[in-house]
This record gives sequence, structure tokens and C-alpha cells, in this order.
Amino acid sequence: MSEKSPLLQNEQRNYAQGSQFGERLLDLPVPTAPPTQNEGHLEVENVLPPPYSPYSSSAGAEIPMIPCKVCHTMIDIQGKLNQFVVKCNNCNEATPIKNAPPGKKYVRCVCNCLLICKAESQKIICPRPNCKRVTNLATHTVSQPVTCIPGMCRISCGHCHSTFLFNTLSNSLARCCSCRKVSSVGYEFARRRGFIYLLLAFVFLIIALGLTIGTYEIASTAGGIVVVYIGGFISFFGFLIKSLYFFTMKVSTIEGPA
Repeated sequence: MSEKSPLLQNEQRNYAQGSQFGERLLDLPVPTAPPTQNEGHLEVENVLPPPYSPYSSSAGAEIPMIPCKVCHTMIDIQGKLNQFVVKCNNCNEATPIKNAPPGKKYVRCVCNCLLICKAESQKIICPRPNCKRVTNLATHTVSQPVTCIPGMCRISCGHCHSTFLFNTLSNSLARCCSCRKVSSVGYEFARRRGFIYLLLAFVFLIIALGLTIGTYEIASTAGGIVVVYIGGFISFFGFLIKSLYFFTMKVSTIEGPA
């Protein structure tokens, strides 16, 4: 480059080229910004938000919950999955979360108390002091009609006041299925049996006294007569005790037909 050449020649050339390039850029279409969602021009796929579920927490982790069987309030069972039942914080009643242990079954009393008993149990008593209701667990098949047995009635036990079935035509004492104690169904049966044994007691007393009075003179020579005396008086006392047993026996009442 000579010292007489202008210093701005290259700059003017570059400026001219830059001006031509700028004009070409101005001829190109200016890209516009994509429309925002607020302007309504952007097509968005119509996907509904996930429904609200009481089973999920704010962090998105799923919390195991079950409804209460009494008040239907949701119960959080997190950390309680190893238990068989959980307690509701609203009604304070228990709700099973697992099947009963082998050989057991759940029973809910009319007072909403959840009970667990043996699978073969037929009756169960509520342990609550203000209830004490006896629940009959005998299952009846609806599809098959129950054969009506003549004389079969529901009996209320005179000892524990539980209900059981008994055939009143069997002419025998009734044994309760719950307490296993014997009672008379109605006053008439026990009173009739008491009078029969009392009559037999007096008969044996008369026989024993008659033999004693009639043969006391020969009792010293015939030793076998003393055995008859003893047998007669023993029979008298036996029938007398039996008659007192029937007269003082507990009486069960008939509630109605089975």
C-alpha cells in the first residue's frame, strides 16, 4: 500500500458491501414470533387434567386408604398394613383391612362393634357393657326352603337367656347350646315330673316302713331283711331328692316357632 492511497478506501468498500447485504436482508420476510397460547391461535391437544383423588397426597405419592364400614369416612392405613383391623378416627369403630385369621370370622353387632370369633360359632355375645346382645350366627339358606319340624320352637334359656332351638314334643329337658345347662321348657313339665318323683318317694317310704314294722322281730335271725330295709329307705331319699330337683329347676320360656 502506497502512502498516497486513501486510508478509508477499504472501509468505504466494506460499507458499500454491507449496505448491499443489508438491503438484501431487508427484502427477506421477517419471521414473526409464534402466537402465544393467550391469543388463541395455538392448537393445544384437549387433554383433561387428572381427576382429584383422595388417595393421592400433594407430593403425588399414593396413600393407601379405605372407607369406614360404619360412617364411610376414608381411613389412612399407611403403616398399618400388617394389622387385621384399623380404627376410624371419626366414629371410633373398627374396620377390617384383611381377611380374618384361619378358623376365625368377623361379626359386626347391631351396635357397630366389630367382633372376631371362631368360624364354627353359632352364637356370640357383644362384650360392650351397654349392649350385651346375643347374636345368632346360624346361617339360613334362602334358596332352599327350611323343612318345618313339628314342635320345633325357639327357646330362651332360663340360665343365660340365650336363644336356641328345641323340640317341645320330645318330652325331655332342654339343654342350652351356649351354657350347656339343663332347664325345663315351661313350668308344667318340671312340676309334673316333680310330683311323679315325690309320689314314688312316698310309695317307697310306705314300703320300707311296712317291711320294717312287719319284720323287725325276725330281722335278728334273717340278715337279708336288713338289706331290704336299707334299699327301701335309700330309694325313698333318692326319689325325694329328684322331686326337689325338678321343683327347684330353672324354667326356660318359649319365644315362638322356629
